[in-house]
Amino acid sequence: MIALVVMALIWGYNWVVMKKVVPYADPFDFSAIRTLLGATALFLVLVAARRPMRLRAPRRVMLLGLLQTAAFTGLVQWALVSGGAGKTAVLVYTMPFWLLPLAWALLGERVRRVQWIAIATAALGLLLVLEPWSMRGSPLASLLALGGGLAWALATVVAKRIRREVEMDLLALTAWQMLFGALALCLVAMALPSRPITPAPYFFFALGFTALLATGFAWLLWLYVLQHLSAGMAGLSALGIPLIGVLAGWLELGERPSSAELGGMALICAALAFSSLWSAWRGQRLARQAEAAAAAGS
Repeated sequence: MIALVVMALIWGYNWVVMKKVVPYADPFDFSAIRTLLGATALFLVLVAARRPMRLRAPRRVMLLGLLQTAAFTGLVQWALVSGGAGKTAVLVYTMPFWLLPLAWALLGERVRRVQWIAIATAALGLLLVLEPWSMRGSPLASLLALGGGLAWALATVVAKRIRREVEMDLLALTAWQMLFGALALCLVAMALPSRPITPAPYFFFALGFTALLATGFAWLLWLYVLQHLSAGMAGLSALGIPLIGVLAGWLELGERPSSAELGGMALICAALAFSSLWSAWRGQRLARQAEAAAAAGS
């Protein structure tokens, strides 16, 4: 539980850090350097822990890196150029609701009625957060944040397929996909015109925080949480991350959400909590049924 809380605090506050570093570096320059350092940190952990580093299914891992690291990180950092930290965090964390129909279409996973209700609730919340009737905030930033969430959902589908079909250490998979994504971001950063990086103290703080804490250390905490807590409980922990982002953005950046945005965020969080609790309950029910069937068979 301590690991879960620390992870949520790091990832939640990271939205403010990524927003505050915008004046010092272009989004793709910062994303490239951050992910390259993060991948290096993960490979060092693999060496120190003596975990297997072998790369399997390189094409699929490369696709995962392009989606999970390059597209997700690049779009999110770009969204923060004109979007608020808290609002961007909430829009990105609509990922689970993109994932459900994608898993239904691409993986053949059944989406049950309860999950469709959660999607509809989140869609209503999303409408309130976007406030299209008032054109409040940057429409481009909102679209980029939603695109980041969609890229994350697509990456999750690819990761599920890899985990189904390929025997590969999870930490090694994370490190390799991050390296591929970081190299892609380096190419994008070199191809696009950008202003010189301002080597201010905060730039180096943000780089260290996002690369070492948010990318390296928090990923290790996430793996540790998954090993010691149920998937449903781990999923509920994701709720704290955008909420911390909203609160930190409000306190540190003065990004006060409107009443409609607060209502929309509440609906999205409620839908996430409902979906996670239902998934945890269903998982426990299936486990009990499997145990009963095994006991009856013996």
